[in-house]
Amino acid sequence: MTPRRRVEMALRGERPDKVPFTIYDSMLPQCAAERRLRNEGLCIVKRMSVYSTHSPNVRTEAVPFTENGVSYVRRIVRTPVGELFTIERPAGFTTWHIKKLFQKPEDYKALMFMVKDQRVEPNYEPYAKAEREFGEDAIFRAALGATPLHEIMISWMGVETFAVEWAERRDEIEKLYQAMVEKRREVYPIVAQSPALHSNYGGNETGSVMGRERFEKYVLPNYLEAAEVMHQHGKFVGAHLDGLNKVWAEIVAKSNLDYVEAFTPAPDSDMSMADAFRAWPGKLLWIHFPSSVQLARHEVIAETARQIIRASAPDHRLVIGITENIPEDRWQQNLLTISRVINEEGVYPLR
Repeated sequence: MTPRRRVEMALRGERPDKVPFTIYDSMLPQCAAERRLRNEGLCIVKRMSVYSTHSPNVRTEAVPFTENGVSYVRRIVRTPVGELFTIERPAGFTTWHIKKLFQKPEDYKALMFMVKDQRVEPNYEPYAKAEREFGEDAIFRAALGATPLHEIMISWMGVETFAVEWAERRDEIEKLYQAMVEKRREVYPIVAQSPALHSNYGGNETGSVMGRERFEKYVLPNYLEAAEVMHQHGKFVGAHLDGLNKVWAEIVAKSNLDYVEAFTPAPDSDMSMADAFRAWPGKLLWIHFPSSVQLARHEVIAETARQIIRASAPDHRLVIGITENIPEDRWQQNLLTISRVINEEGVYPLR
């Protein structure tokens, strides 16, 4: 059975020959260990869009600069009703956002124009071509974007600014949120009718930031609506919920998400594997192997993998994934250890 086929069967609620093991493509350097892992069944997750966006009346300019020997990028967004800008600091595989897009109340007008001006169009061929050419060693994943309130809170404002605006100008945030909901509705059918079998919708939510009440009012309805459209076309949708989920576990259970991706069990969160399987019956747990354990002895890594697999026996649905970087001097032996345990104890039927 191919690596891709295993994951597809898990998504469909079918039983593959063994527990699938996946990793984001950006976290797997090419080398002998990588070749061995793929031969043992490791499936690469390649994330790629199936739609394109453009804004005919908005212009964006990136201006690199250096300050005190540090490289930054000033990204300027020009609209007919105002100008916005961010300052970013490239940092290897990630980017530090020094200044967010929203900086003053007058920026609501430009943000609203930016949202409404965006045009969304299908762009299927690059995805289909890449999937065909890569073959059965990878599963390709589309994306529906961030959930609207999360994008406002985290990407555009930052938590502290959002807290002030939520208290003082919530009506402005809600108008912006509603405009973004309308724009996301244009995306759902495009992704649902694409070659992609599954797609993530948002994520990186954590209870201490989004809060239970906001999650239920502003996140859950988007999950429900997107999943309804995706299911009409036989497609699957999940969310990258890698934070503290106990506060809204029963709300996630009410959603029609097919899988919870990047769920990280204790000791790195407030829910164990048993907690998650009890809370979300019928959903695929596409977990992230706990990052803290990656620093432990290999015997501990192996035992953690065994415990995760045993927690899924006999009938729970499980994919073991890697969605965060592992230290350079640890990743090869760590992944080989997890792979060995899967091939020893993750073969169905589970004991």
